[in-house]
Amino acid sequence: MQVEIDGNLIEVVIVYKDNKNIYFRFKDDGKLYVYCSRWVSEASIKKIIKKNEKSLSKMLTRNSKSLDNQQYFYYLGKKYIVVFSDIDGVLLDDGYVFVKNREKLEKFYRQECQRIFTKRVREFQELIKDVPDFSLRIRKMKTRWGVNNVSKRIITLNSELLKYDFDLLDYVIVHEMCHFYEANHSKFFWQHVEEYYPKYKLARKRLREGL
Repeated sequence: MQVEIDGNLIEVVIVYKDNKNIYFRFKDDGKLYVYCSRWVSEASIKKIIKKNEKSLSKMLTRNSKSLDNQQYFYYLGKKYIVVFSDIDGVLLDDGYVFVKNREKLEKFYRQECQRIFTKRVREFQELIKDVPDFSLRIRKMKTRWGVNNVSKRIITLNSELLKYDFDLLDYVIVHEMCHFYEANHSKFFWQHVEEYYPKYKLARKRLREGL
């Protein structure tokens, strides 16, 4: 059977199990799998899906993003189709990224984060005045683009920034370095940010919008 979820027509696959509750799961084929007792009718399943449409819509969005990440590679503001081939290293060419396997691609991504982030940070260290020496850390974060531990003098950048163009990476670097002037987000803090990155409001908007 088929149901409509947030305007999308979704194929539903019912899998009968010896369990009391009903479970939903989207798979890579884009179908919604429903696990339930064989005594649950299709009409009941449709009613439950309709009642939980909002939650299922979020599940569908997460599943779509997961599939997108498997098929594409985002690097410095550009989107590449991933092609696995018998090749040494990583080759970016005309909208495609050629690589031997997923592990090699992830290693390349980590190395590029370290190389590019370090280079950009050093450039802004020469530009921004009176900022103390600090250590740079890079890791994937779910809710923050960057963090400045002022007392320990450690700036952490989100590795996801490599997916965006240099402008947005530069904004986050400036933002975190300016926290050495002001630890909060007062008007004085934003004045410092604006001095070194005048279009910071546009950068914030673009980061909120995502890829």
